[in-house]
Amino acid sequence: MSLPKVLPSDDPRLKQVAASVVDVFTPEFQEQSRNLKACLDAFRLQHGFGRGIAAPQIGMPLRFIALNLGTGSFCMINPEIVWHSEVRFTMWDDCMCFPDTLVKVQRYVSISVRFLDESGQVQEWHQLKRDLAELLQHEIDHLDGVLALDLAVDQDAMVSRQEFESRRAFFEAQVDYVIHPTT
Repeated sequence: MSLPKVLPSDDPRLKQVAASVVDVFTPEFQEQSRNLKACLDAFRLQHGFGRGIAAPQIGMPLRFIALNLGTGSFCMINPEIVWHSEVRFTMWDDCMCFPDTLVKVQRYVSISVRFLDESGQVQEWHQLKRDLAELLQHEIDHLDGVLALDLAVDQDAMVSRQEFESRRAFFEAQVDYVIHPTT
């Protein structure tokens, strides 16, 4: 079976608010979960980066995401931000839906999240560090029909990946935080 493709940023399905997952134990959801994790793993192999993907990015309008934080892929189901810091920061964000572009956005320095794990248990992660906080804000935005492109801080807040890489120090100096990709 071939994996679903990541939707391009102009696909209208990315603007829809995703529906909550009702039952994590149905065969249908189990298959959807396997597909999302497989898509993340395939993207990482092809592009050399990618820490997370939201179900809407492959055309599934459901509230769950797959993450790989370096120890294998897993899903967070119905994640919600239950707290955020007052302090925000700027960063260059990228996305599987527009892998050749970076966009300067503003995010909260820290968040706390509540979600179901793959066994249906409620989990809470509190006051996350910036790298995980920004990643989860990005993925949860996808569940709400929001792309990083929608959050650009100004009209000069987008740059091609090629230009960014050729002038990395220049662009990194424009933000408070820089993602250092891990595979």
